[in-house]
Amino acid sequence: MHEFASLRWLLAGSLWPTFLGLWTCAQVVRAQPAELIIKNAVVLQCNPSMGESDAVAVRDGRVVAVGSQDILDSLISDQTQIIDAQGQTLTPGFCDSHLHFVGLGQSLQMLDLSQAESWADIVAQVEQAAKLLPKGAWIEGRGWHQSKWKRQPVGAVDGYPSHGDMSLAVPDHPVLLTHASGHACFANELAMRMAGVGPDTSDPAGGEILKDENGQPIGVFRENAQSLIRRVQARSNSRMSVAERSQLLSEQVRLAGEECLRHGITSVHDAGSSFQLAENLAEMAKSNELPVRVYMMIRTGSDELQAKMPASRFEAVGGHFFTVRSVKVSIDGALGPHGAWLLQPYEDLPESAGLNTVALDEMERIAELCQEHGWQLCVHAIGDRANREVLDVYEKVLGTNVHSDHRWRIEHAQHLSVSDIPRFAALGVIPVMQANHCTSDAIFVPTRLGERRSRQGAYVWRSLIDCGSIIPNGTDAPVERIDPRVSLYAAVTRRLSNGDLFYPEQCMTREEALLSYTLWPAIAAFQENDLGSIEVGKQADLVLWDRDLLRCQPEEILGANVQKTILQGRIVFDASLNSALP
Repeated sequence: MHEFASLRWLLAGSLWPTFLGLWTCAQVVRAQPAELIIKNAVVLQCNPSMGESDAVAVRDGRVVAVGSQDILDSLISDQTQIIDAQGQTLTPGFCDSHLHFVGLGQSLQMLDLSQAESWADIVAQVEQAAKLLPKGAWIEGRGWHQSKWKRQPVGAVDGYPSHGDMSLAVPDHPVLLTHASGHACFANELAMRMAGVGPDTSDPAGGEILKDENGQPIGVFRENAQSLIRRVQARSNSRMSVAERSQLLSEQVRLAGEECLRHGITSVHDAGSSFQLAENLAEMAKSNELPVRVYMMIRTGSDELQAKMPASRFEAVGGHFFTVRSVKVSIDGALGPHGAWLLQPYEDLPESAGLNTVALDEMERIAELCQEHGWQLCVHAIGDRANREVLDVYEKVLGTNVHSDHRWRIEHAQHLSVSDIPRFAALGVIPVMQANHCTSDAIFVPTRLGERRSRQGAYVWRSLIDCGSIIPNGTDAPVERIDPRVSLYAAVTRRLSNGDLFYPEQCMTREEALLSYTLWPAIAAFQENDLGSIEVGKQADLVLWDRDLLRCQPEEILGANVQKTILQGRIVFDASLNSALP
């Protein structure tokens, strides 16, 4: 295992309470029987030493003993529930350290465009949906990506589809289709007309309305330009009653929770929501209505932050189910739609170096507010220039406190200049990366960046870890599917669907990949004393797998199945029932 210099003090410090808990187990915990014991398991504790055992005992929602079955036998009573794992593997509950939780629920209520092989396939999907809806109803979908189609659509601009075919096929329904990256969207003619978009409409700051050679909008809106369409669509939701909106949110939370639990995800880091949604989810947590633990980042401007930060911090609400203590900013876009902010222009679009979506002075002001109020700052940065600018602002604002336990983050950190790689550990900044983005995007990364920049700076996990960083993992769902197996497999192989390897020298070890879904996300959310490993005193969030994720063949990771998901000592998903439990 590699040593992680910048957080060595934190990891070493976490061992002492664990050792003390194990030492006192025989003297104190054994006085009362366990409510749940899982035996005959390969227990991967995912603590810093990657310890293993074969049994775990739980009481009052927390782990009370970890060890051999012989030791735990004394904790069994007539009321103890016993799960015989029969040699299957037990891990801590997984944490997706970057997704959009309610957005995941919303995506499950709209058209899934991710499997389309052409623009014509998407037009056909939308046309079929229109037949089932009254005229004027919005049709929404998500997941299209022009770089993954087998052929380019007729009349494409920079590879993006023009609205002509869609507008002819679906003239009576406004259409809003979100790009797979979330950093662009498509609108048909009716939706654009409702938004007042025409050839004379100017690009908003940090965004672009794609137009053809005649200056006509083709229906594709990049980065901040999406707001032109989304504002109009949002007005239709504003006509719903309070009760209808509450019911809709509850259903989206339920759908997202079920999707998480069946994949072994017991905790999530929500990467950017409003103060209002935070209040709504806090109330759900107090009423025991949140299906998973949510660590939420607030996304808004500096004026609203200044007004609301002091009274809007939530810590461990509802039995550690909901926390708000961080802020999300997006400084650039995504590589797929040419929105990532680069130090040098794109190889395949030399007139552009991407987009800066939030002004640097605004980001610096937000950083100052986070520093003042003791909030964590999490900035979306994908391009190498975006990452450098964020590191520069962090260093400037933190000043003499740069070595404090701030745990500020950069979300994605996908493309880095070689000189900036060691700055993460040196500044105590955590790169939160989604391994599935690497293998999903690799088909177009060299086209966008060229071979040299791709090799030196694209998804450089090994380089970052060797410099002392930890890398919390995730999926960015609904940008990608929430399945953690895909990100685990990508982390240790960097193998694409066609069998090619994408700079495999940057792979994580198997141990690091497991930590990237367990202990490292807990550290990135200040929750390592409660979550992230199977240790005495921690929350009993556990997942039983049908194979050993540490030692199975890499290809077997993709076929690993969750047998049971346990949250706070309670079984919430059981594969034998094929459903999330109430």
